[in-house]
Amino acid sequence: MDNATNALGPDTDVAQREALAIAPHSLGAMLSLLRYAKKHRPRILLAGLCSVINKVFDVMPEILIGIAIDVVVNQQSSFVASLGFASPRSQILALAVLTFLVWAGESLFEYFHLVLWRNLAQRLQAELRQDAYDSIQHQEMAFFENRSSGELVSILNDDVNQLERFLDGGVNDLIQTFVTIVLVGGVFFYLSPTIAVLAFTPIPVIIWGAFYFLRRATPLYADVRTQVGRLADRLANNIGGMTTIKAYTAEQRESAELAKLSERYVQANRKAIAVSSAFIPVIRMAILAGFLFTFVYGAFLTLEGELNVGAYGVLVFLTQRLLWPLTDLAKTIDLYERAMASTRRILGLIDADRPTRSLQGSGLIEPATGALSFNNVNFVYPQSGAGLVDFNLAVASGTTTALVGTTGSGKSTVVKLLLRFYEPDSGEITFDGVAVTSLTLNALRGSIGLVSQDSFLFDGTIGQNIAYGCVGASDTEIKQATMAAEAWDFVEKLPKQLNTEVGERGVRLSGGQRQRISLARAILKDPPVLILDEATSAVDNETEAAIQRSLQRISASRTVLVIAHRLSTVVAADNIVVLEDGCIVEQGTHQQLLQRNGHYARQWNVQTHTTELN
Repeated sequence: MDNATNALGPDTDVAQREALAIAPHSLGAMLSLLRYAKKHRPRILLAGLCSVINKVFDVMPEILIGIAIDVVVNQQSSFVASLGFASPRSQILALAVLTFLVWAGESLFEYFHLVLWRNLAQRLQAELRQDAYDSIQHQEMAFFENRSSGELVSILNDDVNQLERFLDGGVNDLIQTFVTIVLVGGVFFYLSPTIAVLAFTPIPVIIWGAFYFLRRATPLYADVRTQVGRLADRLANNIGGMTTIKAYTAEQRESAELAKLSERYVQANRKAIAVSSAFIPVIRMAILAGFLFTFVYGAFLTLEGELNVGAYGVLVFLTQRLLWPLTDLAKTIDLYERAMASTRRILGLIDADRPTRSLQGSGLIEPATGALSFNNVNFVYPQSGAGLVDFNLAVASGTTTALVGTTGSGKSTVVKLLLRFYEPDSGEITFDGVAVTSLTLNALRGSIGLVSQDSFLFDGTIGQNIAYGCVGASDTEIKQATMAAEAWDFVEKLPKQLNTEVGERGVRLSGGQRQRISLARAILKDPPVLILDEATSAVDNETEAAIQRSLQRISASRTVLVIAHRLSTVVAADNIVVLEDGCIVEQGTHQQLLQRNGHYARQWNVQTHTTELN
């Protein structure tokens, strides 16, 4: 492990070092994969058995050729004659029938091992992708702050596919190479132990070379996987931000940046290819030495009458069968090492520590009223140092509370802590008098509806997006929620109405339309607590007015927590809380705060231009 780490150099990516730390070598990664696939062991054993039988049949034709030569040369005194076939013709016919059976058996078991390995590869890649995705979904939000989406997508797609390619053919190649060495070696030692020793002399060199190049390639392929993740991340970001790229005419600059990442990927592959490609010429020379030993020394023994002509033919043919396929070992090792680099990343993601708190705790006491309380809550983001300081706030059920303040004052942090995206460093948050830490995440988050500034819509229909938080809702219920969010006016005019496809991230709808669909989704969920996080900051005045009317209707029966920069949207709130640097500096109704002439009044005057700015 130390050698591999040193080979990486001081600038190696942290994720790459983590990947190497999961399994110190490729054998460790393979063992980890076998442990993961333990329920498939019977199928793995069956597929391996079919590969072995297929290779046994595959080697037989060379042996039969040697026996045929023996028949032609020695006729009545041949090996086949000793089995009861007196005439040379009957011997040849017997060999022909045996050859047919051998070829039929080889074809049959080739079909079996191909079907078994390929289906196993498909099943494992599906399970690995699913388990890796499930692991991602159970991670804390801090996990996603340290991992790029491109890297995660690269693991779920490219790495899983890389492993599938190895399972599809590489495993069979490794098994059959081993079987060939054992089977052919047995024949060699039976016919001529001396020639066997000479023919097998290169094999230790070949095996040593394979593992030598394997050690050299391990850190190089880890770097390849890292560069793939970076490239995927850049592509995902650029495609998602294409509007911004075009608006700032940055196409050429982004193309150049992508070219740099592509070149790094090419260079990472170039280093790996340089090592793996050097394996073939070295192995070919070792193979040539073994073949020449058999070819020359076996011929001398045959000329001196110490070796049967047929046996000599068998040895020559089997030498090629034994040694020449080993040149493909380089390709198999290359495929194997790429797959093991991917395996370390996949299993590292699957084995990442999962929070257990989602299953811990109890449910809320029904009916939930939505009373919230923050008691001496302190929280600091490790990266920025921002957060909340000694935060105390009581939100009565059925009331509307607005959180206002400058950017970075801690407004969104309040919501993140309430939803338990993060845990406070100290203090307690309660929901209906029950500490949120004693509730399951399903119970807590199932009682809260969130409408955020970035109203994310999934690729599907309007109806599917509205019913996302309430699976199984009827069309009538969906329509009622759409009307309550004042979205039915534009939905009704669409050709397919609720069955209209919104496109990826809702790209086929305007920003205001997406926001109203998002609000309808929260309304249909009918939670006791509704959170609006800058829900009207990016919409036009008409949409804002529509959302405000909707809120007035739905806020009467639930607790509403509003985060806003635009103070005009919170003037009707029961309580307006002003935050600065993570602290509450004042709170009250709109009129009360204006009369105090403090932080809120100054922000109000700036936004409404009621005072002269210096």
